[in-house]
Formats: sequence, C-alpha cells, structure tokens
Amino acid sequence: MARHVGKKSQYIQAMVPGQPVEDLFLLASANQAQSRNGPYWNITFQDATGTIDGKIWNPKSQEYPALEAGLVARVTGFVESYRDRNQLRVDHMDILEPGDPAVDLSDFLPASCVPPEDLMEAVEDLVTEHMKHGPWKKFCKKVLEDEDVRSRLLTAPGAKTVHHAYVGGLLEHTLQVARACMALCDVYPALDRQTLLAGAIFHDLGKAWELTGGPANDYTDEGRLFGHIQLGLEKLEPFLKRSKALEDGLKMHFKHLIASHHGEYEFGSPALPKTPEAYILHFADNMDAKLNIIDQAYADMAQTGQDWSPYMRYLERNVFRPAHTPDKSKKNNDKPENQCLLPLKV
Repeated sequence: MARHVGKKSQYIQAMVPGQPVEDLFLLASANQAQSRNGPYWNITFQDATGTIDGKIWNPKSQEYPALEAGLVARVTGFVESYRDRNQLRVDHMDILEPGDPAVDLSDFLPASCVPPEDLMEAVEDLVTEHMKHGPWKKFCKKVLEDEDVRSRLLTAPGAKTVHHAYVGGLLEHTLQVARACMALCDVYPALDRQTLLAGAIFHDLGKAWELTGGPANDYTDEGRLFGHIQLGLEKLEPFLKRSKALEDGLKMHFKHLIASHHGEYEFGSPALPKTPEAYILHFADNMDAKLNIIDQAYADMAQTGQDWSPYMRYLERNVFRPAHTPDKSKKNNDKPENQCLLPLKV
C-alpha cells in the first residue's frame, strides 16, 4: 500500500468533465461487476463536498482483487460525463494504510462548520459562566477533561443519519441544546439552572460509544445492544461516584434528566420527564434536532432555488423557505443560503 503526504486540493463538488484528477478520496462503496470485456469495479468516491461514481475497467481492475468501503485511496484519472452525470474514470489507484496520519477525515466526511475544538471551548465556557456550585463545576470539568471522553466528543457525530450526522455533530448539538436551556432559564428563573446545564451537556454522551463515527458511522455492538441513554449513564456513573461533594439529590435529578430526555416511551425513553428541568431538556433536544433537519433541507433547496422541500419522512411534512424580514444591519436580506449560522458567542 502506498503512502501519501499532502493536503487534499481537488473536491468533487467543483469537478467538471475533462478535468484530470490526482488526489485522495474515500471509497464510500465498492463492488465488482462483469462486462463483455471482463470484470470491472463500480466505486463511489466521496469527499466532504459530495460523491461521484467511478469505474476501474479491465484489465486494470484485476490489479485490485479486494476493495471495500471506508478505504482512502490516492486516485489518478479524469472526469467524464455519462448520462449527464460526472463520472471518475480511474487510471491508477493507491490504497493508503488505515490510520495513515496524512488522512484528515474532515476532508472526506461532512463536518460541522465550526471546528470541534472551538465547539468544545464554547461548552466549557458555559460551565465557567453558569456553574456556581463548586461540586457541579468540578464534576463537569472532570468529565470533559477525561482523555477518552474528550477524544471521542471531538470527532463524534450526533446521529447515524437524520440530524447532526457529521464530524463534530454531537458537540454542535450539545452546545445548542445547552444554550437553549440556559436561555429558557432566563424566562423561567425557578429552574435549577446548574443541574439542567449538566444534563444538557451530557444528555447524549453515550452517542460517542453508540456510533463508530468515521467513514462507516455505523452502530457499535454496545450501541445496538443498549442504546446511547444507557451507555451515557454507565460512562457517567464512575465520575458521579468519585464526586463525593455533589449531593445525592442532585445526582439523582441529573440522571433522571438523561434517562427521560427522549420524552416518550415510544421514542425510546426509559422514563418520562417528571420535573420542569426534564421537560425543558426534552423540548430543547427535540427542537434542535428538528431545526438541524430543516437547516440541511434549506441548504439543499438553496442549491436548486426551490422554496418547498420534498416530503420529509422524519418531520412528516414538506418545509417552506419563507421570505425574511429586512434587517438594515445586514448587507444581505435574502433568505439564508448554505452557510454557517452557528455563532460561537451568544
């Protein structure tokens, strides 16, 4: 297997027919087929901007007895048009070793528009700002500074599909849910702001073990067997036991927030929300997931100029892009296009 060091420079979204290609791509799928001229490979290549179908024809195809999804390859070839769609004809391909340090997964996988390190810093800023009870602040920092927890959070997607299903998606979702909860505490000042913030920050922690992340982003064995709510509670329990100063009543309420944040039994919640804070967390979590789905639909609609989305199964409706009220403080008052709308400071 060949090794390549260098930054990716050619992206699928910008490719045009006749363009020569020499760059790194992820193999999203690979299967062998048979033609009159012998065996060939059907490959779907992927980078952070999209996918393109590719072909390795006989006899070149016989140089690759085994290919599989998830590999990264340095591909040499050119773009051609087939049935009005771009297709990558492969002249040569070198497979990189798994874990090659030259590979930056953000080049090949959809990612948050904000770097995960910045998202993590914003989450930690919320702890500094709102956690006034020493045991809560210490508990949150201990979990977030744990080497295994931190490394997983920095790369974890927020879901397999549907919402926040990209690198940094879990941290992005966590930050927005936590911010929403803190904003609602200003509206409803009787809420326990600090327990709610702890629940918001760690409500989906188990997803970092439920999903593999990476190119496949599939469910792990423990993810299939237990689900992220159970996994999250298990990962947090050792930190709770070591936190001797944190009151038992706060620990119990915190665990209830995590156990009930899906809201209803039919949505996989092992418990129903039974405190105001549990209701707030459930609604903030549900709201952010749905708004992310709509944001992704808007990005697709912006590319085609459409105002109505196709029917969206997870929302059980089509969504509409309305006109926005003019804002003289902004240069462009048109409907937002595919751009980063996630502020780091609020």
